[in-house]
Amino acid sequence: FVPHLMVWDFFRLKLFRMEMICGILKKRGEFMLSNMYPFWAALIAMVTAQFCKPLYYWLLKREWKWELMKASGGFPSSHSAAVCALALAVGIEEHFSSTIFAVTLTFAMIICYDAANVRYYAGQNIQITRQLIKDIQELTSTKLTDPIYLTKIKNVLGHTWVEVAGGILHGLIIASILYFVK
Repeated sequence: FVPHLMVWDFFRLKLFRMEMICGILKKRGEFMLSNMYPFWAALIAMVTAQFCKPLYYWLLKREWKWELMKASGGFPSSHSAAVCALALAVGIEEHFSSTIFAVTLTFAMIICYDAANVRYYAGQNIQITRQLIKDIQELTSTKLTDPIYLTKIKNVLGHTWVEVAGGILHGLIIASILYFVK
């Protein structure tokens, strides 16, 4: 009885089983993420939408702002792009009359609504609250020193409807391109 050899044999057996399963899946052409068109469409739409944000900012202001690639908010909405690409890809793969398409379409509508309404107005409330704190400090000549007043919060959380529409269009274009390329 040698414990470390038993552990090694256990892991070798697990590795062998994994290799067998992967080999079977490879033969069927279903290995890992290679046939997951809806997943890749959503992921690529989200990433490319984030990369487009500095470009659109440059087109408007003629100034590069690379930190927009990591920012929430802005044009186009990467969340809207991802869920709309997912919905279109699922519709294409599983047919537009399927239950899973109805689920992904509903999911996409909720995300788009949330981005343009709930998250947008939460961002507006942050700006109003900051201005109120500033006004109180100026009008009463007091300095609010509690750390809660100094908390850094993002200015932009959500999107306007134009930014959401841009995300929807971006996602539909990416999913369509990937369908014809695959």
